[in-house]
Amino acid sequence: MLNIICEVSKYLIIIFMVLYTVKCFSILGSKDDKDKRKQLNKQIVYVFVIHFLCYLTMYLREGSLKLLIFYGVQIFVAVLYMVLFHSIYKESSRLLTNNTAFLLLIGYTMLTRLDFNLAIKQFIFATAALTITAFIPYIMSRWRNLRNMGVFYGIAGIVLLLTVFIPGLGYENYGSRNWIRIGSLSLQPMEFVKILFVFFVACMLVKANTFMDIMANAVISAIFMLVLVLEKDLGAAVIFYITYVCMVYLATSRPIFLIGGIGLGVGAVVMAATLFKDTLFYHVMVRVEAWKDPFKFIDTGGYQVSQSLFAIGTGGYMGTGLYMGKADYIPVSESDFIFSAICEEMGVVFGLCLILMMLSVYISFANIAMKVRQPFYKYAAFGYSILFIIQTLLNLGGVTKFIPSTGVTLPLVSYGVSSVTSTLVIFAIIQGVYVIHNKEVIKHEKEKERIRKEQAAINARAGVYGQGKGASPQQ
Repeated sequence: MLNIICEVSKYLIIIFMVLYTVKCFSILGSKDDKDKRKQLNKQIVYVFVIHFLCYLTMYLREGSLKLLIFYGVQIFVAVLYMVLFHSIYKESSRLLTNNTAFLLLIGYTMLTRLDFNLAIKQFIFATAALTITAFIPYIMSRWRNLRNMGVFYGIAGIVLLLTVFIPGLGYENYGSRNWIRIGSLSLQPMEFVKILFVFFVACMLVKANTFMDIMANAVISAIFMLVLVLEKDLGAAVIFYITYVCMVYLATSRPIFLIGGIGLGVGAVVMAATLFKDTLFYHVMVRVEAWKDPFKFIDTGGYQVSQSLFAIGTGGYMGTGLYMGKADYIPVSESDFIFSAICEEMGVVFGLCLILMMLSVYISFANIAMKVRQPFYKYAAFGYSILFIIQTLLNLGGVTKFIPSTGVTLPLVSYGVSSVTSTLVIFAIIQGVYVIHNKEVIKHEKEKERIRKEQAAINARAGVYGQGKGASPQQ
């Protein structure tokens, strides 16, 4: 009986995941507010049904009471977040709040399966981050000086990146010196610096009036990437570089910056691979060799990718079911390779839906960037949309052998205090931009209505005056 319930639950999870993903895109295309609200409410139902079925399966497999308690606490926080956030910020995007909560719940579910202690830790820090970042839209709507702090963003970002070189504070992990340790807590400064970096570039582009202004901006941005290269964190350097090139192209609309940026990037990669492959980027070359033929180096550098491919292939379209696979055999399955674990036990169909959900988040970000009128917020929202999708593609490309592994996490799903916190900050900033835009639209509509009423009153008085003036004395 237990196996039957778990098997039925597995297929129901996939069905509801497909329905949720379809809603992500139908909501984006919906013009009717009433229909959109109905679809958003259905999404919430799908979220909680999927989450319930996942924890029901895990409870039936494990029989642990702590799973039920953890499930209940997650539901409480998710409901509280979705209800309160939209109640406080009525002009916010409910689709983004739904996706935020659901991505976090997917991460908690898989982490519970892999390492319950890590799931608890992720939940605590994510809940704290949700609470703190809830104030960001309010701060953005009140504090309009954000667009004038470009120098601060630049200096603070570079200084924060350099902290990894402080003896006793920074340390090396998986070949890259991009971590700092504060007590028992390990953090990646890069995760927070990318927020400052986008704000810095947006500020500088707003003020850039000449080609030389753009070049000065490019030099300072290059310092960010140079520090990342010295840290040997090439995954982050790629994210920063692509984000910068795309933001400059958006601001200038000049193809030369896009073409030149691509050419310069390719040239830098070729030079690094030629001159520094045996010194500074030795660990990267190991990953490249493993990417070319992971099964040839399965006992060494190719073990991660090989296990990832085995896991995805073993799961098939429908997955083996939670606790029925060997997801914990994949190295770093809780962070960099969590997508492989999801595909093995929850199915490739579930994994494809997760990719499409990430794509819908990117489209939501980009839509907000296109709608907003203020250049600073437009550039910032666009920068964060590029940053989000590039990080997602680098993670998915690494675990599926599409590109060499870069060591970046899957946003909101992978384990990582720095990653989940910085991503929630980005989501809150995008919500803040959307709230500011909608308030401006409402204010503009009210002003148009006021002018229309005033004009109607003037016309009415003019009509009455005209009739009185044209009336005959006999009348």
